[in-house]
Amino acid sequence: MKIKRFMIAAPKSGSGKTMITCALLQLLKDNGKNVSSYKCGPDYIDPMFHKKVLGVPSKNLDTFFTDEKTTVQLFLDKRADGDFAVLEGVMGLYDGLGGIYEQGSSYHLAKVTQTPIILVVDAKGMGKSVLALIAGFLQYDTQHLIKGVLFNRMSKGYYDIIKPLIEKELSVKVVGYFPEQKDIGLSSRHLGLVMPDELADIKEQLDELAGRLKKTIDLDMLLDIAVEAEEITKTTNTEQMQIQNQNNTVNIAVAMDEAFCFYYEDNLRLLEKCGAKLQYFSPLHDTKLPDNCDALLLGGGYPELYAKELSENLSMRNSIKTAFKTGLPTVAECGGFMYLHTYIHNICEEDADAQNYVFGMTGALDSECHFKGKLVRFGYIELEEKHNNFLPTDEKIRAHEFHYYDSTDNGADCIATKPATGRSYDCVISHDNYWLGFPHLYYPSNPHF
Repeated sequence: MKIKRFMIAAPKSGSGKTMITCALLQLLKDNGKNVSSYKCGPDYIDPMFHKKVLGVPSKNLDTFFTDEKTTVQLFLDKRADGDFAVLEGVMGLYDGLGGIYEQGSSYHLAKVTQTPIILVVDAKGMGKSVLALIAGFLQYDTQHLIKGVLFNRMSKGYYDIIKPLIEKELSVKVVGYFPEQKDIGLSSRHLGLVMPDELADIKEQLDELAGRLKKTIDLDMLLDIAVEAEEITKTTNTEQMQIQNQNNTVNIAVAMDEAFCFYYEDNLRLLEKCGAKLQYFSPLHDTKLPDNCDALLLGGGYPELYAKELSENLSMRNSIKTAFKTGLPTVAECGGFMYLHTYIHNICEEDADAQNYVFGMTGALDSECHFKGKLVRFGYIELEEKHNNFLPTDEKIRAHEFHYYDSTDNGADCIATKPATGRSYDCVISHDNYWLGFPHLYYPSNPHF
């Protein structure tokens, strides 16, 4: 398949990848391109910004979660010849598993999908040293995928000086620059960027960013780089793609609102492919679970930010508790897992006023969640059940953890193993009809799940 494409990557986090990716998506859309977007790695929030621009879901691609063939298949799924794709990298270009392995890195994804890379360099506070930085990244690029450089936070005056020097000495195209935007930007919080729907004027901000970037980049050069991307072979021999669309439809109630919105798009699509009808509902705004639901999926999100509102919706709390206690099959991840607890404590236990920030949740689990003030567990893991409920014997599912809260009962029905170090620990409450815990699962990593 011939997919025009490039990846926006950077030497480090905080270089402006998401802001520039969104601006480029808007420019491509304005130019009539049938563009789709992808996020490298396990991030949930960046794809929400992509979706805000394009109006269609963005997908995650991760070479730790899935093998190379499956990753390519997920990339090409529902794509057609001539489509345009933009991939946004994660962290630094070469930062993968454990910070030192290629697997899971932006570079590995670019290599697997044969995607040209545009390196976004935050040049604030730098002069000619940017040449040494770029030269180092080019030297490490064994597949010669870095096709262009785009400077963030650089003035026009210095850009006019440094561009010809770089193109002469390093033989890489310089596609443009973006001056520092002091009056506009995407703010962050503990799990990443603030979610787009929290910003009242987000669409206007993204339109403004696109308009400004249009004046300082060579869009034709970017399009040429995308067009020169190699053809990519579509494979169909992976286990993931052997699943046929099923007709034995079951209704899965899926929590989806401001508090619960962390879902991998391919997780939802795989459920549908296996025969599920997804019934979206809001634990914040609805009074009960959807009628005739056969199962419940509580994804991650920010229940702590909406703890008061969730606590006050007693009707929904009781509806979920009753359904769970009477055997409704349930999967709850991270924020959804927290919601099933009896209480959420929203400030550190050491604070003398902690009792003023305790909110009642569903009470489906006789345990409590506490804010720890720091990351509790972070990074990729593989999960294996001690007793086979959701997974076949000797099979694992891959997941990612990133949370500042902890539970008085994290469960001990699974063994989580850190792939980079081999360290393992118990987690997850898993029985014949429910799986509850902090890990965010990636279903295509084990379709049997």
